[in-house]
Amino acid sequence: MRRIKTELSNEITVKNIQAYFEKTVTKFGNGAKVDTQKEYIGKKVIVLVIKE
Repeated sequence: MRRIKTELSNEITVKNIQAYFEKTVTKFGNGAKVDTQKEYIGKKVIVLVIKE
C-alpha cells in the first residue's frame, strides 16, 4: 500500500465542499472502512483523523 506523507496541523481550510459528514471507522477484514452514501461512489474524498 502506498503511504502519503502527512503534516500535523491545528487548522485546515477547504474550498468547494460538496458535503460534510462524520462517521466512525469500522473494522473490515484486515483493514478498516468508512461507509458513505452511494452518490459519492467514484468521487475523490479526504478523511481527516481528529486527535481526541
